[in-house]
Amino acid sequence: MKMEIRSETTFLVKPQTPEWKGYLPLSEWDQTSNITHVPIIYFFKPSRDLDGLIESLTDSLSRVLVPFYPMAGRLRWAEGSRLLLECNSAGVEFTVAKSNCGLDQLGDCTPCPEYKWLVPEVDNSRPIWDLPLLLVKVVVFKCGGFTLSYSMSHAIVDGLSAGHFVSEWARMARGEPLKIPPYFDRDVLASPAGRNGLHSLYLKGPMVAEFVPPPLLLGQTDSVEEQKNETTLFMLKLTKSQVDRLKNKANQLPPTNGCPYTRYECVAGHMWRCVTKARKHEPDQLTTLLVSVDFRNKMRPPVRPGYFGNAVLDVSAKSYSGDLVSKPLGYAASRIRMVIDKVTSEYVWSMAEYFRQQPDWSLFQDLHPPGSDDGPFYGNPNFGVVSWLTLSMQGQDFGWGKDVFMAPGNHEFDGDTAILEAPDGSGTIIASIGMQVRHVDDFRKYFYEDIL
Repeated sequence: MKMEIRSETTFLVKPQTPEWKGYLPLSEWDQTSNITHVPIIYFFKPSRDLDGLIESLTDSLSRVLVPFYPMAGRLRWAEGSRLLLECNSAGVEFTVAKSNCGLDQLGDCTPCPEYKWLVPEVDNSRPIWDLPLLLVKVVVFKCGGFTLSYSMSHAIVDGLSAGHFVSEWARMARGEPLKIPPYFDRDVLASPAGRNGLHSLYLKGPMVAEFVPPPLLLGQTDSVEEQKNETTLFMLKLTKSQVDRLKNKANQLPPTNGCPYTRYECVAGHMWRCVTKARKHEPDQLTTLLVSVDFRNKMRPPVRPGYFGNAVLDVSAKSYSGDLVSKPLGYAASRIRMVIDKVTSEYVWSMAEYFRQQPDWSLFQDLHPPGSDDGPFYGNPNFGVVSWLTLSMQGQDFGWGKDVFMAPGNHEFDGDTAILEAPDGSGTIIASIGMQVRHVDDFRKYFYEDIL
C-alpha cells in the first residue's frame, strides 16, 4: 500500500518565556563547510496511548528553547558571505501529520523512498532571514507508532550539539530538569593571541593545502559525468565480532604512536578499501577520505561540556588506490590516524586564522540542500565517513519509550557515509552509505568478504 500523509498542520513553537535578543557571533567553524539543514529521523513503536503526545512535545520544546534560545533565531548575511545569528525568538517550525499505514510496512525502518514524507521539508527558496533553524515533523501511524524527525541548521550546531539539544528536549518532555546547560561563548575556541587581537601569530601557510580540490578520476577534467550516475542510500551492519576482527587485522602492524587503532579508524579504513575496489580504480589513481574531527578534547585547555556550536574540522587522508587495496588494512588506518593526529590546538587556531584572512567565505560554504542535483560531490574517486559513534543521538525517550531506530534522513550523495551504533547496545555498527547504484553490489561483496 502506498503511504499517504494526511491532516498535515504546521505552526511555530516559540520559547516559553522571553530570552535575550540580539546578534550572537558565529565562529569560523559555524560558517564554513556544510551550512545547510541536516535531517534526522527517529522511529517509535506503540508503547501507550498517544493522547497528549503533541501537546507534550510542543510544550517541552517551548521550554527547552529558553536555555537553547539561539535555536529559535534566524540567520542573516553580512559582508564577505559571513553569517550572523539573530536571536529574536522567531520560533521553530513544527508539523503534525497522520499516515494511513503502519510502521511495519516500512520494514526495518532503514532508508526507503517513504522517508521523504516523514522528514520536514526545508524550502530553500525562502530568504535566509525567514528560514527556521530547526524544523520538526511528527507523523502518527495507524498502528499507534510515530516518527519524530527534524532538520537542523548545520550553521548553528554539529552532531554533538544536536544530540545535546535533543537529549535535553527529551528530558524536559519526561518532566526532568535540564542536565547540562548550553553556553555559546565562541571565545573558548579562540587562540590566546586571537583573544588579544594578535591573530596573525597563528597564520601558517601550509594549512592552506587543506583547500586543494579533491582529486578527479584519471582522464577526467571535472566531475560532471560522475554526478550524472544514479545514486542510492543503503545500510549495512557489522556485528561486534566483525568489528573486533577488523581491529585485530588493522593492529597486526603496530601503529607508529603505539596506541591501537580505534573502531572508527578500522571501520573507515575498511570501507575506504572496499569502495576503492568496487570502483575498480587504476593503481595510480589518487583518492581521498574525508574525516570529520571533533576537536573539543584536542584543544588546550579542552572545551568544557555544554559548548553549543560547531567544533568539527574536516581533514583529508590521501592514498594511491593501488597502495590502498594491495597493502594490509593497517595501512589505510595509518593514513587516517595521521590526519587525525595533526588536529591540535595550534592547527585549529591556524585554520581559523586562515579563514579570518579571506575576503569571501562563499568559497568554503556548502549551501546545497540534501538531495539536490547540484549538491556537494564527495564521490568517485573520493569517499567520506562521518562518525556518529560517540554522539548522544540514539535512545531518546520523550515519554513514550525509547526510539527503536534512528538514522540520517535521505542523503544520496556518492561517497557520503556515516557510521553509528545500533540502538540495542550489542556493539553492532550500522553504516549508512550513499553510493552510485552500479557500485553497490561489489561494495557489499567486499564489505563482508574482506573481514574474513
